[in-house]
Amino acid sequence: MWYGSCCKTGLVALLHKKNHHSSSLLVWCDSSPALTSSSKMKLKEDMNPLLLQVFHSVVWVYSVITFIPWYFFSGAGTNLERARRIKARSVSGHPAGPYRAINSQEKLVAWLHPRVDTLDKMFEYAASRFPQRDCLGTREVLNEEDEPQPNGKVFKKVILGNYNWLSYEETYKAARCFGSGLAALGQRPQCNIAIFCETRAEWIVAAQACFMYNFPLVTLYVTLGPTAIAHGLNETGITHIITSKDLLQSRLKAILCDVPRLQYIIVVDTKPTSWPDIPRGIVVYNMDAVKEMGSKPDNLAVDRRQPEPSDIAVIMYTSGSTGIPKGVMISHGNIIAGITGMAERIPNLNETDTYIGYLPLAHVLELSAEMVCISHGCRIGYSSPQTLADQSTKIKKGSKGDTSVLKPTLMAAVPEIMDRIYKNVMTKVDKMSKLQKTLFVLAYNYKMEQISKGYSTPLCDRLVFKRVRALLGGNIRVLLSGGAPLSAATQRFMNICLCCPVGQGYGLTETCGAGTISEMWDYSTGRVGAPLVCSEITLKDWEEGCYYSTDNPNPRGEILIGGPNVTMGYYKNEAKNREDFFVDEHGQRWFCTGDIGEVHTDGCLKIIDRKKDLVKLQAGEYVSLGKVEAVLKNCPLVDNICAYANSDQSYVISFVVPNHKHLTALAEQLHVRGTWEEMCNNSQVEKEALRIITEAALSAKMERFEIPKKIRLSAEPWTPETGLVTDAFKLKRKELKTHYQEDIERMYGGK
Repeated sequence: MWYGSCCKTGLVALLHKKNHHSSSLLVWCDSSPALTSSSKMKLKEDMNPLLLQVFHSVVWVYSVITFIPWYFFSGAGTNLERARRIKARSVSGHPAGPYRAINSQEKLVAWLHPRVDTLDKMFEYAASRFPQRDCLGTREVLNEEDEPQPNGKVFKKVILGNYNWLSYEETYKAARCFGSGLAALGQRPQCNIAIFCETRAEWIVAAQACFMYNFPLVTLYVTLGPTAIAHGLNETGITHIITSKDLLQSRLKAILCDVPRLQYIIVVDTKPTSWPDIPRGIVVYNMDAVKEMGSKPDNLAVDRRQPEPSDIAVIMYTSGSTGIPKGVMISHGNIIAGITGMAERIPNLNETDTYIGYLPLAHVLELSAEMVCISHGCRIGYSSPQTLADQSTKIKKGSKGDTSVLKPTLMAAVPEIMDRIYKNVMTKVDKMSKLQKTLFVLAYNYKMEQISKGYSTPLCDRLVFKRVRALLGGNIRVLLSGGAPLSAATQRFMNICLCCPVGQGYGLTETCGAGTISEMWDYSTGRVGAPLVCSEITLKDWEEGCYYSTDNPNPRGEILIGGPNVTMGYYKNEAKNREDFFVDEHGQRWFCTGDIGEVHTDGCLKIIDRKKDLVKLQAGEYVSLGKVEAVLKNCPLVDNICAYANSDQSYVISFVVPNHKHLTALAEQLHVRGTWEEMCNNSQVEKEALRIITEAALSAKMERFEIPKKIRLSAEPWTPETGLVTDAFKLKRKELKTHYQEDIERMYGGK
């Protein structure tokens, strides 16, 4: 799986209001996918050929005049050299690897600073080095209003003020007092404590407190179902849990009686201070009350047991894409190694950077990203999917979203969000006047050409793409993508319109989110970069899928990740540990990912398949469901798709969440009217949608047996709340199969 996670609700409104429902510079060989595909990703230039020729001539003259001074003053030559160079090499000389980054050939890197080998030491180091700098920021809520909608619904809108900041010194003191307070409430070192809370400053304060006092922190997604939440809390023997008032009311209260060992609930909100309807035997405290208790001299004087690098820092429960969530045991040393590798790939990372935190902190990508920022003295401003941008769903019209106020320089996102931004901007372009559209298309194609050569376009950025860039605050210099494969077209769009590199990352909870990240100077597409300095990669032959390290032109196989970032295994699941983890003859720990990759000549990795997604059809052809989905997601008609195949059948079928605007337009063309559900269930619309999807598949050169022969249009979007996708928006195939069982029987049985 690709790392990263997010809730998209509200983010879709980056460019319009919600009404429903490997990165930087090019690889320099003629056969490079980035070179051969750039012409395919260009927008159609619909204008008089003579005028077009004049435009290209003017651009050519401008480029000739400005090239030499720009080349030398911009440092482009250095960036080109960085893009061309070998980034990783097999240390054994064998094509299977193990592959290591060029700057960690002799030894993998396990920490940023000598003797700073646990998370409490890392935070203490940051607090002593940057005591007065801003650390954690939260926007003040000035007003809340109910806004009636034309359809009769009422949306809650907020007007937010400026960010209020805790300094590093203040954050450190708050964490120390909170940890001391938890100890006073009976929480013991190396005994698990849970956090079930939205992404906010209090989450990090609580986490740092637990790291200081050696309380292993159990994290759970807030969108998990009640059974999964109770399972995680009971499996880890939780007596203390940290949560918010909203989640206590909406998610936890119903299962409190199912968690018999629970004694204390700590609510991070200041109000209310009393909870009359909590079961007997459970005491509720506010976070401030616990900090006040911990700040008493007698409690602060109690010696705290500092963690060792091998002690568990976090038990992180997965999103449950393949069933009941598994708890991954992550040591202090694992996280320190992982963030060391990630930080090395972000150029010039320092205390002047600002990161916007809105992805779930219960996911390894967000937690690792925030730990990277804290280790370098960056400030972290908190947001939510509903308040991220000016046009997000909870922001009152005319007021500012979080990115506009914070103006972050660093941001993490998932492809689902970037795909939406891409589609929505292109929809707006289609509505422009002919002159505006022509200028945008010419600038877009011109910049794509320059990027494909490794050059920048400061004039285009300033004159044409400034407004698009302003959607995320206007200062983003690095955008990290994880969670799923990012399409080449979307990656190019983000490079062009947001004027920043997009670093694609690959990692898993089991590897502490660390594996590979593409360098910011590498503008090739479809790759996830070279191994981080903390990890190494080996390719294991997979005979069933016909992937071998001896394949030409590139070695292929199952990706195994080794290094100090590989976690301790699954909590109380020895059978799965023996299946997925192993230790080699040198004492190095490895994780078997189940993903299939190929290593290019410059040492960069490309994910090409997944073992669990491979289905053998009746006639013997192998179909990668993930590949089918990744290709067809680029079709404008498709918002989301799940491919399905039975081994006793001869063809693939798919469930499709259609794009509201495009399907509505299609229904109008077919003179079909009715509600959204009626349009999705109309056989004529379904037939025409299948034709469009088939055309998209053929233009992408998919094999005939890979193309879905039948589809089911789903009127309901797939969100974590529906239980059909995880919090990271990965498909829950088992749940989707159950949900659409009647449709599967119809599409395969001909009913």
